[in-house]
Amino acid sequence: MKRIGIISDTHAYWDNRFAEHFSTCDEIWHAGDIGSLEVVERLQAVAPVFRAVHGNIDGGDIRRFFPEILRFRCEDADVLLKHIGGYPGRYDASVRNRLLQHTPNLFVCGHSHILRIEYDKQLKMLHVNPGAAGLSGWQRVRTLVLLTIDGAAFKDCQVVELGRREI
Repeated sequence: MKRIGIISDTHAYWDNRFAEHFSTCDEIWHAGDIGSLEVVERLQAVAPVFRAVHGNIDGGDIRRFFPEILRFRCEDADVLLKHIGGYPGRYDASVRNRLLQHTPNLFVCGHSHILRIEYDKQLKMLHVNPGAAGLSGWQRVRTLVLLTIDGAAFKDCQVVELGRREI
């Protein structure tokens, strides 16, 4: 059983509450638009495993270390992580065929800054977009997600609200 912290769209912003909420996590996954290597280093210091993909705002420094798409196993779950992904029924063209041909158990993406956790009944997979944890963008509330993976089961999903984004 593993506790996972899921975050996206930090846009180089660090909030000390990231470390507080992720302190009990075995792994942290960042779904892109990281923004700076400083955010990477701070998150890597919190959990034993850090996985990430680059987003559309990430420069060469981030892209050197993190791919556009990352597929891996966590416990018995097949996981696909990509920044721009879309939503059930409206997946982005850049990932749609991959999801249809080799459907993972869990698809994590970011980009929209919209928190959304939904089971895709057609593909039989869990879709998670943790919203945006940074200050950039139009989201009103900054969020991150905590999730437990036990074998191939997902449980104890928790949305953490970090407060309103100052407009």
